[in-house]
Amino acid sequence: MKKILITGGAGFIGSHVVRLFVTKYSNYQIYNLDALTYAGNLENLVDIENASNYTFIKGDISDEQFISSLFQKHQFDGVINLAAESHVDRSIEDPMAFVKTNVIGTVNLLNASRAIWGDNYEGKRFYHISTDEVYGSLGAEGLFTETTAYDPNSPYSASKASSDHFVRAYGETYGLPYVLTNCSNNYGPNHFPEKLIPLFINNIINHKPLPVYGDGNYTRDWLFVVDHARAIDMVFHQGVNHETYNIGGFNEWKNIDLVRLLCGIMDVKLEREAGESEKLITYVKDRPGHDLRYAIDASKIKEKLGWEPSVTFEQGLELTVNWYLNNTDWLKNVTSGAYASYYDKQYKEVRS
Repeated sequence: MKKILITGGAGFIGSHVVRLFVTKYSNYQIYNLDALTYAGNLENLVDIENASNYTFIKGDISDEQFISSLFQKHQFDGVINLAAESHVDRSIEDPMAFVKTNVIGTVNLLNASRAIWGDNYEGKRFYHISTDEVYGSLGAEGLFTETTAYDPNSPYSASKASSDHFVRAYGETYGLPYVLTNCSNNYGPNHFPEKLIPLFINNIINHKPLPVYGDGNYTRDWLFVVDHARAIDMVFHQGVNHETYNIGGFNEWKNIDLVRLLCGIMDVKLEREAGESEKLITYVKDRPGHDLRYAIDASKIKEKLGWEPSVTFEQGLELTVNWYLNNTDWLKNVTSGAYASYYDKQYKEVRS
């Protein structure tokens, strides 16, 4: 059986990737490595946690000795690196946490991969997942392509840019077989409610203010998380070594327009008077270094691998709202912090 390590597999995007690989590839042994910090939640994976080809390991990619020992023990054939600190606001408050996980953690994984693979790279692959934020900010026109120069504006995007450079450098210097993707904003089920869409869903449910930065005209390209997982599957199996693929939703929205669309959907779902949720919109002081617009040109992955989104934004947003309304216990556990005890209840000792 091929042994595939997925880091950050208890997080938002990672849990969807783990589920897809566990259910789709019975001939793979999937190892999910997660430090279970605030955004890592094993309740995201209750449906597959007892699968015979799935193993959870609690651990931190920034722990060099632990990572080295783990790779020596299991001899992984592939690595899909999704472990990352990812919230811009948190990076502004504590940049070093982002350097530790996103930069040092990635280099630890690269070094451990080299140590067990040696010069025999046949059937081996290191897949690093990154973000469109490394490219900086766009004006009113244009799209990010795979050759757009890096221009990060936040500690978060700077740390991801650094990790991307290390992955490419290991490919050039040591011949390490890597693929790299830069993705736009994700949304969907299991998203920790500090990001815009799940935060606002939760706030609307509880009649709390909807804090919109600045004038609300910041523009983002949005991608349904299940479609991102499908893209990761395709790139891991069909992508060309040392190539980068941008993954986007072909789907730009200004924040304020997105919020109004969400409010309308929530009013219908919660059987509230039309316009009631919009009254909760509150404009707040802008974030430092806030990028005006991100937009991905995903034509390469579409043309080379045949990938494209399977749902429109309106369809995906309705699916997302339905999931949160049908999983209020999950939402309550996350917002109360109770989810953090799931590991202790389910895993008496670390399986490694």
